[in-house]
Amino acid sequence: MTEITLHGARPVGAPRPRLGYAMVTAASTLFAVNGTVSKVILTNGGISSLRLTELRATGAFLGLAAFVLVTTPGRLRVTRDELPLLVFYGIVGFALVQWLYLVAIERLPIGIGLLLEFTAPVLVALWARLVWHEPVRRRVWAALALALSGLVLVGEVWEDVRLDTVGVVAGLLAAGALATYYLAGEHQTARRDALSLTCLSLGVAAVFWAVLQPWWGFPFDALGATVSLEGSLDAVDAPVWALCLWMIVLGTIVPFVLSLGALHHLPATRVATVSMIEVLLAALVAWVWLGETLSAAQLLGGAVVLVGVVLAQTSR
Repeated sequence: MTEITLHGARPVGAPRPRLGYAMVTAASTLFAVNGTVSKVILTNGGISSLRLTELRATGAFLGLAAFVLVTTPGRLRVTRDELPLLVFYGIVGFALVQWLYLVAIERLPIGIGLLLEFTAPVLVALWARLVWHEPVRRRVWAALALALSGLVLVGEVWEDVRLDTVGVVAGLLAAGALATYYLAGEHQTARRDALSLTCLSLGVAAVFWAVLQPWWGFPFDALGATVSLEGSLDAVDAPVWALCLWMIVLGTIVPFVLSLGALHHLPATRVATVSMIEVLLAALVAWVWLGETLSAAQLLGGAVVLVGVVLAQTSR
């Protein structure tokens, strides 16, 4: 990349780790708040998880596409040979990941739903070791053991009242889809930049949902309704369209751009590791806003899972 130097200033293209950490933290914070915003829409907004995923993917694609077309339109050109993998990546890595996550947080505390999804790096490391036969450090087995042990604590399997089965299955399937997102992303980012890849993948997801559930059946009347923000903000009302706009712009486009921008300043492994603060921040936001609480065993289990994920991140 050509570096542009201002007189007496640091080159524009020079990596700045502190900026990278700030960008990852900001992105994780926005994603964390978005979990609670999305749950309020799902609970009170009269929009199903399928339709909300469709709206999020389509809105984010249109926003990112507008930005790229104005700045560097040539980045969106697609060759015929990359199209099949791009379609697969957009459907599994974007459409299904987002939908399964919404199903999980609709039925589970947000922190637990996100924690289940974030076990994806463990699956990535295991795939690299067992299928691709990559040299992976032995700590991957410790990571797997910690992740499984932590999930047992999170699920409190010794209690009569267990977590919602559909929510747990959705969270684990989201982890599998997210692992696919990482693995296919490694291949795709060798061919094109991350911003255009994200934009095109969201476009695929938008088309996928439009075919599966055409827009003429979308509950547009629900967007005009006014709903309570629930929990500690129960006395505050907001229009559903405003919550959806927040979800698209501040809950998707901006954090995606920040995360991608951080990759210029920090290694991908470090970005992924730091971004795990989203789990903690999401649980904190849900506790302060919605009053969602976790037991001591679940908190301990979450910490154990996160340690396992860190080991998995650094095993490759």
